[in-house]
Amino acid sequence: MTTPHSPPPRTIQEARSNAPAPDPNSLIAILHAIGAGAAADGQPWPERHHLRSRQMALSDADCALTGQRIVQEILLAAERTRQNGEPEQYVGDRVMEGLVMADLALTAFIHERMRPKD
Repeated sequence: MTTPHSPPPRTIQEARSNAPAPDPNSLIAILHAIGAGAAADGQPWPERHHLRSRQMALSDADCALTGQRIVQEILLAAERTRQNGEPEQYVGDRVMEGLVMADLALTAFIHERMRPKD
C-alpha cells in the first residue's frame, strides 16, 4: 500500500465559516479520515476490483490490525517487565487482563470485517 490508487477520502462539506482550517495532522482530523475509510497508512484500500463497501471493510481491518499490533507490543512489554523487572514496575493483573481483552476484541472485529458478506 505504498502508492494510493484513489484520492484520499474527503470530509463531509459543512457550511463555510471564517474560522481557520483545522490542521490535517491533528488527532481529530486523523480520526475523521479513519472514519471515512482510510487504511492504516491513511489511504483507502488500493485494490480497485472490490466494491466500495468491501474497500471500507478492508480498510477497517487494516486499521484494527495496526491497533492489535500495538496492543500486543504493550502486552509483551508488560509481560517482560513482570518476568524481569522490579515488582513495583509491573502494571498489575487487571491491566494485563484488559490488554488481553482488548486484543481479543480487535481480533473479533478483524475477523468480522474480513469475512465477505453473504
